[in-house]
Amino acid sequence: MKGGIGGSLPAKRRWKGFVIAVLGLVLLSLLVPLVFLLGLHNGFHSSGFSTAQQSSSASGVRVYSRHSTAKNGSQSEGDESKHMDDLMRRLEPTFSKDIRENFVGEAENKTAGSPLLDGLPKERPRANQSTGAAAMHAATENIKGIDGSPMLDGLPKERSRANSTSVGAMHAATGNIKGIDEGEKLCELKFGSYCLWRRNHKEKVNDFTVRKMKDLLYVARAYYPSIAKLPALDKLSQEMKQNIQEFERVLSVTTIDKDLPPLIDQKLTKMEAVIAQAKACRVDCSNVDKKFRQLVDLTEDEATFHMRQSAFLYQLAVQTMPKSHHCLSMRLTVEYFRDPSPDIDQSLAERHLNPDLHHFVIFSNNVLASSAVINSTVMHAKESESQVFHVVTDRQNYFAMKLWFSRNKYMEATVEVLNIEDVKLDNNKASTSIHLSLPDEYRVSFHKVDKPSTTEYLSVFSHSHYLLPKIFHSLKKVVVLDDDVIVQRDLSDLWGIDMDGKVNGAVQSCSVRLVQLRKLFGSKRVDETSCAWMSGLNVVDLVRWRERDISGRYLKLVKEMNSEEAVTLRASLLTFQGEVYALDDKWVLSGLGHKYGVDSETVKNARVLHFNGKMKPWLELGIHDYTVFWRKFVDPENQFLSDCNIN
Repeated sequence: MKGGIGGSLPAKRRWKGFVIAVLGLVLLSLLVPLVFLLGLHNGFHSSGFSTAQQSSSASGVRVYSRHSTAKNGSQSEGDESKHMDDLMRRLEPTFSKDIRENFVGEAENKTAGSPLLDGLPKERPRANQSTGAAAMHAATENIKGIDGSPMLDGLPKERSRANSTSVGAMHAATGNIKGIDEGEKLCELKFGSYCLWRRNHKEKVNDFTVRKMKDLLYVARAYYPSIAKLPALDKLSQEMKQNIQEFERVLSVTTIDKDLPPLIDQKLTKMEAVIAQAKACRVDCSNVDKKFRQLVDLTEDEATFHMRQSAFLYQLAVQTMPKSHHCLSMRLTVEYFRDPSPDIDQSLAERHLNPDLHHFVIFSNNVLASSAVINSTVMHAKESESQVFHVVTDRQNYFAMKLWFSRNKYMEATVEVLNIEDVKLDNNKASTSIHLSLPDEYRVSFHKVDKPSTTEYLSVFSHSHYLLPKIFHSLKKVVVLDDDVIVQRDLSDLWGIDMDGKVNGAVQSCSVRLVQLRKLFGSKRVDETSCAWMSGLNVVDLVRWRERDISGRYLKLVKEMNSEEAVTLRASLLTFQGEVYALDDKWVLSGLGHKYGVDSETVKNARVLHFNGKMKPWLELGIHDYTVFWRKFVDPENQFLSDCNIN
């Protein structure tokens, strides 16, 4: 007996442990649905007709943070948005320079927003010789060491707010802006010339029925959660669910009316009837309102994401060298080493150093662009034999330039190609640290609460321009041309201008005065009457440049501003303060790389066309109404252009 009783105790203990484990599992199985009934499932991803929670501020203004992960909303949408925000942030230093100045009235000057620079590339779009994935890799990896940092004013937080806030938030922050183009102005402040391009290339899409389906789906999704909670409306709930799924299926593969399946009118009628029944039912209005708000937030998030994605693709397109142009440079380089160009004639070498001739300097790494500048200049010159062009490029494009200009003649003018990396400067030693930099372009926006915002595009000298007196030590005066200009009149009158002792003859942009940008300069004194000046067409007196040590003044300012933003813009404007001779505005028509709607007669009658802006004439994104004035100076019959499919 004892032995039997003693042997049964361990078995009872084992059964007791098993029963406890089973009870624990039962309790856990009850807790899981209980958690969902309490509404804790809102933090999980929902699919189909159910949408996730999206947070909104009390004022209805949504704020996105580029540094934090979205805690609400669709998981996949949040990941995409975060990825795009991160990509845009990393690529912003390669975007166009952007200065934004907010004015809120004289009484509130102390709280007015400071100037803001957005993205400071070392070179303009054509400087990037990469294509496709290589261009993106270069843009994302080589951020540091660029001329200027992505932010000015020492306000990265300010810049983050400007870039991560929705259009509605920007509107709320700046007040009501009068004018019919209010939305476009705000868009341009945030995304630059992309908004101008989008507005002028917007296609009319026949999607009336598709949009009606989306509206009905929007309403059905808002009512469905409340209907599904009522057992008495189970049949209506199932019917609504089926209609929602059917609409989602159709809209997933359809964007325009002509792609809609047959009998779509019947589906619309059926959905309208179901929604009418749902509206007739007594449901909790607060739940429906909450669901509507969630859907609004998600829709706005999606629209913002696609806007940022489109702006990124636009920026990538305008900053990447077209494949055909890259092909041209490579083919010319290969051909140069197959058949090297002959040594330069000694008489031509003497012309390069003769100060009595008309010398033009072009900093460029684009073969076609520099060729178009020279071709347009000599074709309108009264005496082309007195013209000498110095094309300063980098090592990568030097041999392509050499071959092109040795095989193409420009009437009686002389063309010299220089590799800036091999230029001999001080102590008769070749410089090993000089790299080609092209004129820097900035987008300056003035945003006032009581007036429409204004945007101007400026281009200024780069670091390479301050080597002019050393590179051309035997010359007294040169005319500097950007490679995005086209000459339509004779320029010989420039050599007879009396510049009143000034160093730089340039067209001024008095819509942007230095005093308006005083926050850029800190404690530096600025002349209240001085205007910003433009590169593109500049008459440079090298004798006075050397006497006043303009290069030394610039380098000193650059050294002082080494840790600050927009070094090129700040130093250039301060260096030439009081040294700029204002050329007549009729000399140059600027803005043809970003400004739509310029009268064709005005363009035709201008002396010099300046395509400053993102939409350069050699890009597919160039403004068609103006690119025709550039293409006429490019020979379409050239064999190299045909081989590389350059149209």
